Amino acid sequence: MNLTTLFDMQKELDAYIQTNQEVRRDVFQEKGLALIIELAELANETRCFKFWSTKGPSEKEIILEEYVDSIHFLLSLGIEKNLDTLDYWPDGEVSGDLTSIFLQTISAIQQFILHSSMEHYINVWVHYDAIAKALDFRTKDIIHAYIHKNEENYKRQQTGY
Repeated sequence: MNLTTLFDMQKELDAYIQTNQEVRRDVFQEKGLALIIELAELANETRCFKFWSTKGPSEKEIILEEYVDSIHFLLSLGIEKNLDTLDYWPDGEVSGDLTSIFLQTISAIQQFILHSSMEHYINVWVHYDAIAKALDFRTKDIIHAYIHKNEENYKRQQTGY
């Protein structure tokens, strides 16, 4: 998947938010924590770790929306560190069940927050690819959901979310 368009859309949204919220400080750590929280919300909707419960996962559309919520922050973090030159969505091997992939992704995010290199950034994307594959998300569905959520985020900014 080509990331150039998504980076461009995210840059515009970030600039809009910064202008309207008058953000004048470095918010990298806040965005990093937001990414981890959004990932946790995604895991919660999949219910993959809830061995004590018989209730199934949320509807696929809800899970996809949570997935792209975190993609917004992943893109934004890359922009913050001038890593938006990554023009493709890297794939790789991440083994384990969905719970294990979530835990590995949290670790990858933490490493990136501590050491903001392209290598660590790519590793986070590899883990997000593994999540997408585990959840059977298609590229076109991710892009469509991202665009929809991007539009919603603008509306939220305009209404004082």
